[in-house]
Amino acid sequence: MRTLDVRVLCDTTARLLVEANYQIPPDILEALRAAAKSEQSEIGRQTLAHLVRNYEVAAAERLPVCQDSGVTVVLLETGQEVHWTGGSIEQAIFEGIRRGTSNGYLRVSVVGDPIARRTAAGAPPGVIHYEIVEGDRVRLTLASKGFGAENMSALRMFAPADGPAAVKDFIVDVIEHAGANACPPVIVGVGIGGTFEKAALLAKKAVLRPIDRRHQRPETAALEAELLDRINCLGIGPQGLGGVVTALAVNVELYPTHIAGLPVAVNIGCHSNRRVSTEL
Repeated sequence: MRTLDVRVLCDTTARLLVEANYQIPPDILEALRAAAKSEQSEIGRQTLAHLVRNYEVAAAERLPVCQDSGVTVVLLETGQEVHWTGGSIEQAIFEGIRRGTSNGYLRVSVVGDPIARRTAAGAPPGVIHYEIVEGDRVRLTLASKGFGAENMSALRMFAPADGPAAVKDFIVDVIEHAGANACPPVIVGVGIGGTFEKAALLAKKAVLRPIDRRHQRPETAALEAELLDRINCLGIGPQGLGGVVTALAVNVELYPTHIAGLPVAVNIGCHSNRRVSTEL
């Protein structure tokens, strides 16, 4: 049995939130640099070069990469042999989000009441997903999810008879409909299977997977490559200004589902796709 105090979780959450908003993941930055060389459109190349420069300045000057610091999404994998002490895990994470937002001079982008669109005392400042795993390890993944991309995400409950072609068309259509609103070049997370809510969570996890890591199943990796090619043939291009780099990657995650079901969710990440992970 391993004992951890929730204060460690709070402090780590606060630190990671600032880090995620000041410095984008290295795999995405390298992909943007490569895209700036391969993009065929002149204005697209210039746009990508400006994005790269923005991220370099943000990292060097310790400044937020974007004015929209988004909604903080936390994925907490905690081992079943871990004993947490010192208070509530959830409240520790929420306090870490509040502290990181203040320390990092990040915009408060969450309204407490989604219908009335007003703040609410004690409202959660983020979204937490928990996963119990074997052993005594703890892995914390944090993402700042801006809503330009999040708003363009979608989910559809297909019938199995609709087949793979309909699933592929749906995924590509989601990106085409998103156009410039999702701040391309985007990262596309796709969740297939499970139930209504499981497919959405799969898509969220997929969009947070490093873009230089393909799916371990060859047929799924081939699907990722096919979808990326189709999306980049849409002509949307960087920031919607036209070009061949509309997406940097398509990540697909699968889960078993009902014999009568075929849930498919698409979650979009903008060109910064702010995320960071650590183990406690």
